[in-house]
Amino acid sequence: MCSLATNLLLPSKMKPVFPEKLSTSSLCVTTRRSKMKNRSIVPVARLFGPAIFEASKLKVLFLGVDEKKHPAKLPRTYTLTHSDITAKLTLAISQSINNSQLQGWANKLFRDEVVAEWKKVKGKMSLHVHCHISGGHFLLNLIAKLRYYIFCKELPVVLKAFVHGDEYLLNNYPELQESLVWVYFHSNIPEYNKVECWGPLWEATSHDGTRTRKKSETLPELPCPDECKCCFPLVSTIPWSHRHYQNSGADENVADGLFGISIPNPEKSKG
Repeated sequence: MCSLATNLLLPSKMKPVFPEKLSTSSLCVTTRRSKMKNRSIVPVARLFGPAIFEASKLKVLFLGVDEKKHPAKLPRTYTLTHSDITAKLTLAISQSINNSQLQGWANKLFRDEVVAEWKKVKGKMSLHVHCHISGGHFLLNLIAKLRYYIFCKELPVVLKAFVHGDEYLLNNYPELQESLVWVYFHSNIPEYNKVECWGPLWEATSHDGTRTRKKSETLPELPCPDECKCCFPLVSTIPWSHRHYQNSGADENVADGLFGISIPNPEKSKG
């Protein structure tokens, strides 16, 4: 760029003269180098640049749920997957995880799916999002830190996909935008096996991936231990078994139920 600017500013008599063939060949070399440079920059820009949601690349499937029905009256789960070939997102909205989306060697290798469910605890609705960071095979363990970074960067896009795909629900029940978003990072490495509160849904989707988000590492309130009307059933629709409550002193029976593992309480079973 500097040499080009200098060449434009110099008088014609002072400009260096090159043979036509040499000039043409040097131009080809420069063009090749610039193309190679651009190729190397593009993946880096995609990784570290802003995360942008494109509605045209989202395919939405409603499987056994009513678009407009409040999730408190029916289990409502999101399964979001990404195709590296088409660069498109597929969002299934159903009563449980859409396992058909998670088949195939690529999904099992990359584990880049994001699943979420609406829950009601003590009368308050909240959205619980789950991401797999590491565990399952050693390749994921080697890049756990990078995967955690990428999931954090792309989560605003994921949440926007949920909001856009389920727009009729959120338009009919705008109060759901005030629901807290809880993000569960599942990992066999303690540093990345944690839960973060990303604030209300409207706030969690308002970031473009470049600004620092206010995230609090805490645990969501546990549901009532006994059957009640103010909470959803203890058994989750997402059967991911990593425990986040094991060091919190919480009732393990209740905590395991949050992750789809229902362990009976021996004291209650005696009665």
